[in-house]
Amino acid sequence: MTATLDPSTTAGARALERLDTEKIGWLTTVTPDGQPQASAIWFLWEDGEVLIYSHKRAPRNGNIEDNPSVAFNLHTDAGGGDYVSMEGTARFDPEHPVSSEVPAYQAKYLAMIEAYGWTPHWFDGEYPVVLRITPTRWRLG
Repeated sequence: MTATLDPSTTAGARALERLDTEKIGWLTTVTPDGQPQASAIWFLWEDGEVLIYSHKRAPRNGNIEDNPSVAFNLHTDAGGGDYVSMEGTARFDPEHPVSSEVPAYQAKYLAMIEAYGWTPHWFDGEYPVVLRITPTRWRLG
């Protein structure tokens, strides 16, 4: 598949819908010794990239510094269908606003932030590392 999603196709439209609405994705990075490491993450589909606010001490931050090649996927249905899987290149984006200044992120996650007993500003301080993943290849089904 290609690095972009085609909204005119059934699979591309479905993937874009899921990227906009699903709250949990899986990010796989690679440790310095070559071990894949998968983490459940909150994300926002923004400008054709996956945006993640990473915890300040998350091992994935160091993994990405060493190796920016990552994989990202959403859950499948019970039979293994309806899959959205992406390979991409991650980068740090220190110029991007903190999560409390991104209305789309707050709309998607504020209820979850508050359910944990957090505030948006607390989240900003604990999850200040902005990661962006540029897709290089999609697999949809």
